[in-house]
Amino acid sequence: GQRGEEEEHRSLETFTFYLSEPLSKERVEAFSDGVYAIVATLLILDICEDNVPDPREVEEKFHGSLLEALSEYGPNYLAYFGSFVTIGLLWFVHHSLFLYVTKATRLMGLLNILSLAFIGGLPLAYQLTSEFAEKSHNEIEAIQISCVITFFASIFQFAIWTTALLNEEETLHAFARYGGKEHAFMFAKLALYPCVSLGAFFLTCLLSEFSTAIFHLMQIVIPFAFLALRILVRISLTAIKSVMSLSRQKVVLLEEEEACLSPNETLS
Repeated sequence: GQRGEEEEHRSLETFTFYLSEPLSKERVEAFSDGVYAIVATLLILDICEDNVPDPREVEEKFHGSLLEALSEYGPNYLAYFGSFVTIGLLWFVHHSLFLYVTKATRLMGLLNILSLAFIGGLPLAYQLTSEFAEKSHNEIEAIQISCVITFFASIFQFAIWTTALLNEEETLHAFARYGGKEHAFMFAKLALYPCVSLGAFFLTCLLSEFSTAIFHLMQIVIPFAFLALRILVRISLTAIKSVMSLSRQKVVLLEEEEACLSPNETLS
């Protein structure tokens, strides 16, 4: 009877699922890189399939000017570059995130799969914003759907970072833990896409003139926001350190002055 209880206890331990159990970091990164590569390939195939002008149309309608013919597909090309920049930057953020992670857990793997599920919806967002390029209610809804897809793809990356911080001594490098310069920049970088997508979503509700062209230009400008974030974080941390050092110097000077005073002067 005792042996049966021990075997049952071992079998229960075999099938238990702990979210903090380690997961192969290399396999998580390999699977993620494969999904990002497939999504980028689908986006390239979409832009190359129906956005090339016919030679006869170029000769008859545009008098042999290829540039004028390509200008007709300008909104589609703008949507392509905006979507590709989004995919590339989300991959870059994912790469930076797992560069600081020393050990992945099952919960981090689950959150990563959820993020990749919405990453796979970016070609859909590109098709929606390129098809409904005219000013209409459908155009606004297409932008809102793209904002929702981008928000969830990025917020799950933010959740991975938060999960790593809960057990940072085992999952993060020492220079990326709470309080470090890289931690501050990583926090700002992961919060950028959720904030931008939410801001664009609310702008579509407030501004009737908001268009897909403005939305895709915002996507293209985001890399410059990453550079601005790096500079802003460094300036902020430098300012905080200087203020703290000045306050410490004042405390030291006060302590030295009190030490130099006589007991009667300190009492007075």
